[in-house]
Parts: sequence; C-alpha cells; structure tokens
Amino acid sequence: MVSALVLALFLAVVQTALAMHVRSLAIDAAAEGARVAARADRDLASGATRTRELLTSALGSGYADDVSVRQTVRDGLDVVEVTVQVPLPVVGLLGPSGVLTLQGHALEEA
Repeated sequence: MVSALVLALFLAVVQTALAMHVRSLAIDAAAEGARVAARADRDLASGATRTRELLTSALGSGYADDVSVRQTVRDGLDVVEVTVQVPLPVVGLLGPSGVLTLQGHALEEA
C-alpha cells in the first residue's frame, strides 16, 4: 500500500517536471523567435519560422501549430512579441491536455 502511494507521488513529480520542461522550451523558442524577428535585416515571418523550427526539433510538430508574431510598443519602445500556444501535457507527452500561452519579447533594431 505504501509502495502504491510512493509510485503515485513519483509519477506526479515526473509529470510536473515534464510540464515545466515543455514550458521552458516554449518560452525559450518564443524569445529566440522574437530576437530573430527584431533584427534589422529580418522580418516577422522569419521569427515565426525560427520559433516553429525550435519547437518542432525539441518537442515535435504538434507543439509548433500556433505561433504568432507582431510588432508592438511597450513603454515607448518598439518591441517584437512572439506568442506561442502549446499543449500542456497531462499524461506524458500524449493524452488529454490543456493549453499554455507563452510570450517572448525583443527590442526591435532600427
């Protein structure tokens, strides 16, 4: 009986670690995509492409479906914002899931 409780606790910790891993990778991909799109010699589409490439290589193509890039102004500064919506894995990388909405920002080069 104790071993079943310990196993359930262990699986919950592993699942939480997996969800945090997915979140960290998605935030990093969004930030990198924003940095690419903010470069003076690049456009917004190149930032979205880079974000999708990173998500696909790290997590799979199902995680790179919803990527949007836009220019915005924050505190008087031109900023590129990449928004990524990725599934939050509930049972491993498969199974039912929620959705995480994450953003990455970078100052736009002149």
